[in-house]
Amino acid sequence: MADIELIIVEEEMDGERLDALVADQVEQLSRSLVKNLIGAGKVLVNGVSHKASYRVREGEEISIEIPEPQVLKIEPRAIPLEIIYQDEDLAVINKPKGLVVHPAHGNWDYTLVNALMYHIRDLSGINGQLRPGIVHRLDKDTSGVMVVAKNDRTHRSLAEQIKEHSIKREYIALVHGKLKENLGTIDAPIGRSKTDRKKMAVVAEGRPAVSKYQVLERFNAYSLVKVELLTGRTHQIRVHFAYIKHPVVGDPLYGSGKKHFHLDSQALHAHLLGFIHPRSGEYMEFSTPLPEYYGEILAYLRQQAGN
Repeated sequence: MADIELIIVEEEMDGERLDALVADQVEQLSRSLVKNLIGAGKVLVNGVSHKASYRVREGEEISIEIPEPQVLKIEPRAIPLEIIYQDEDLAVINKPKGLVVHPAHGNWDYTLVNALMYHIRDLSGINGQLRPGIVHRLDKDTSGVMVVAKNDRTHRSLAEQIKEHSIKREYIALVHGKLKENLGTIDAPIGRSKTDRKKMAVVAEGRPAVSKYQVLERFNAYSLVKVELLTGRTHQIRVHFAYIKHPVVGDPLYGSGKKHFHLDSQALHAHLLGFIHPRSGEYMEFSTPLPEYYGEILAYLRQQAGN
C-alpha cells in the first residue's frame, strides 16, 4: 500500500507554492516526483486537487500519497566507492568530488546510485527508481560524508531527522577574503533567484536558512571556515557566503567566474555527519578528511602566508 504523508500549513508557510512546499517538507520526494504526484491527483489540499502553482494558506491540510517503490532499472556500475561504515540498516560513504548523486538526463550510468547498487546489496526504495537509498544529497562537486538507507524504515527515520534539523552536518569551505570575526551566524532566507532560475538566492520570501561558521585559518586573501548547517536549503553554504561577499573559492555558479588554483568547482567538503541510528537509538558521528587536492591548496597558502 502507498504511504500517506500529512502536512499542516503553518503561518510561515502561508503563500508558498504547493510543489515547492511539499518537496521541501517531504525530504524523500524530489521536486520532479512531487510535480508528477500533483498531476496524478495524489496531492490534495483539504481533500481537493490543485495545480503545482497553487499558493497554500495557513491551516490547510495537505495529504500526499507516496507510491510504492518502483522496480529499479538503473544498472550497477563498478565505480570505486569508499564505504566508511555499514550495517543492516544503513551505510556511510565518502562521496568523491565530481560524482553526481543520482541518474538524470545526460547521465544515467556514472552516478553515486550506480556505484551504490554495485557495492551494496539492499537499498531503500522510497525515493523511486532513480534514487534508491538516497536520503540527502551533495552537489556533484562537493565531496564528503553521506548516509545511505538500506530499508524504508531507516529512510523514513533519517528523513525525519533531516526535516527536524536534528542531524549534525559540518562542512569545510575555503572562501575569498579575510572574515573579521572568528565566529559568526548567517541567518538569511533562501529561495529561487528571481533573475536566474538555475540559481538560488537570499530572498525575503525564501525559506529560513541558518549557517553557523568558525574561522579555522586566515591567509593573505582567503579564509578556511568550518560551517555547521542548522537548516538544509539547496546550495545553502554557497549562497550564504556569496551573500556576505565571501564566496566559496572556485564556485562556478555563485563566485566571480574566475578560476583559482586551477579549480573548476567549489572548494567545499562535507566534513562531518552525526545522527541517531534508527534501530539502536544511539548517536553516531562520522567524519572524512579533506581530499588531496584541497590539502595541496592549503599547503600552498600556508607557505605563501608564512604559516
